[in-house]
Amino acid sequence: MAKLRRNHADQAKASGGMIAKVGIFGAIAGGLYFLFSFFSGGEAPLIDGESDEPSAYVGEDHFLPSEIRGSEVYHYKDYTLSYNEDYEQADWVAYVLTNENLVKPWTKRNDNFRPDPAVRTGSASPDDYRGSGYDRGHMVPAADMAYDAVAMDETFLMSNISPQSRNFNQGIWRELEELTRDWAKKFKRLYIATGPVLSQEPKGYIGKDNEVAIPAAYYKVILDLDDPEQKGIGFILDNEVNYEPLYKFAVSIDEVEALTGINFYEDFMPIDLEDELEGNFNIDLWPFNKGKYELRVEKWNQ
Repeated sequence: MAKLRRNHADQAKASGGMIAKVGIFGAIAGGLYFLFSFFSGGEAPLIDGESDEPSAYVGEDHFLPSEIRGSEVYHYKDYTLSYNEDYEQADWVAYVLTNENLVKPWTKRNDNFRPDPAVRTGSASPDDYRGSGYDRGHMVPAADMAYDAVAMDETFLMSNISPQSRNFNQGIWRELEELTRDWAKKFKRLYIATGPVLSQEPKGYIGKDNEVAIPAAYYKVILDLDDPEQKGIGFILDNEVNYEPLYKFAVSIDEVEALTGINFYEDFMPIDLEDELEGNFNIDLWPFNKGKYELRVEKWNQ
């Protein structure tokens, strides 16, 4: 289908300078912990306002990332996403990743890629990716939901998929996903928002029917829910093979917001505390894995 293209030049936002090693005030902890205590399980895909059935994140409606004009928010069993019809993929996905779930036995991966029947305008399809040379890259990783068969199966809905360079998907993106799971095991509960950078001009389009945009870059924003300092960190990664250490792409949450135009903690906390959390971070609080980096450079990138 034909797409209404955004004016990318007007939308693009500059990200600021790189890493600032500044501590985050502990005053944020109590308020955030209270808000996130509302997380609970629920039923499968719902559109906002369409059903009385509970969604996965009843409390999360108050602190999801900001909605994008023209996009629509959908709730799944254990994650939520905002689907952008113009680009045939999500602006963002959001969910909580916990040590409790990660240590459960993993369900078998089924690779059941399929159109998302919940998307009102129609989602991309596996055929759009066939022969394109791009991987069907997960925004919510299947392994993050492997503790539950339904939750994992929903990660293969095409609304959760984005065209990624093969060496990017199987390289630095894989490293970041695995490292994020390591952090969740260490820190117990992480709130994660991730997606493509759609404010930049796409690298191109794939699919004869749906014209799926190929993002130039991807982001991931991570917040530790249980740390007394309420530490957070962001990443911006170009959609291409990469041989640099992952920590070089760590940025403040403010920088991700400036680039994407997304407010990740809208109505989430008092503005002064939000500014403190998003504007500063201490990279030393997030342990990186040299072994994973070496494995990526020597094997995954090949």
